[in-house]
Amino acid sequence: MSARHSSPVVRKLPRAALGQIVDRLHHEPSRTWSIIVTVYGDAIVPRGGSVWLGTLLLFFKELGIAGGVVRTAMSRLAADGWLERHKVGRNSFYRLADKGRETFAAATRHIYSARPPEYRGRVDLVLLANGPGREAVRGAFDAAGWGSPLPGVFVAPGWSLPTAAAGELVLAVAGDAPALRDLAARSWPLDATADAYHHFVETFEPLRAALGNGAVPSDADALVARVLLIHEYRRIVLRDPLLPAALLPEDWPGTAARALCTALYRELLEPSERWLDAHAIDENGAPLRRGKDVLRRFRS
Repeated sequence: MSARHSSPVVRKLPRAALGQIVDRLHHEPSRTWSIIVTVYGDAIVPRGGSVWLGTLLLFFKELGIAGGVVRTAMSRLAADGWLERHKVGRNSFYRLADKGRETFAAATRHIYSARPPEYRGRVDLVLLANGPGREAVRGAFDAAGWGSPLPGVFVAPGWSLPTAAAGELVLAVAGDAPALRDLAARSWPLDATADAYHHFVETFEPLRAALGNGAVPSDADALVARVLLIHEYRRIVLRDPLLPAALLPEDWPGTAARALCTALYRELLEPSERWLDAHAIDENGAPLRRGKDVLRRFRS
């Protein structure tokens, strides 16, 4: 009698684990252009930055988004200076314009590897001087992410001054932990950010549970999950000032959200990259080569 060898049972990813994430997308106002931005930043830029429109149409079909909607969003991004289009025969290819590359580089650092500055036990405080350039300086502080507890007052834990504010007077402010936490709470919308992180964890925890129980996503589902994971995470973390723990409320949910995002990203990376290997095409009809940078994400 010959021995029988049983193949391991492969448990497919339950549709409910991914379905509620996709359903949430469809119940929100259309932001196809924003998801395209995420696709480029997370998946296309590491492979060179230019891809066939057909690749994007195939991906968005997995999301249940029609090709006409995608084409309209691509045209909008090109008109706004984010993307550049060129044609090879009848095929359209899109790459990031200069504006897009600069913005993506800064966002990539913030999303995948940013860490709070080393805490020195104090914060820097700036009182804006009156003068004709006051509004421009205020805008520079806002763009740099500095908090503002009062009009004309900006605060940050050891961040460099915006270039436009190089001549402003900087004061070092010390205090006990409760006082500095209170200052941070009055300077940044931390309650709203905490709520967003809580919702992120609630949305993606079922997916982690399914993967932890042995579910295996298809390559297409893995890319859908990876893109929506980063899409939702970046919407929060790019508004998060990433303060040192000493300035944050206890049990800050951003910590759990980052751990969840890191764990899921690592689980989804290889199968999602396989989908891109098979479908991401360059101008010569060849597959876009994998970039090594993705392997370093969430590891620093």
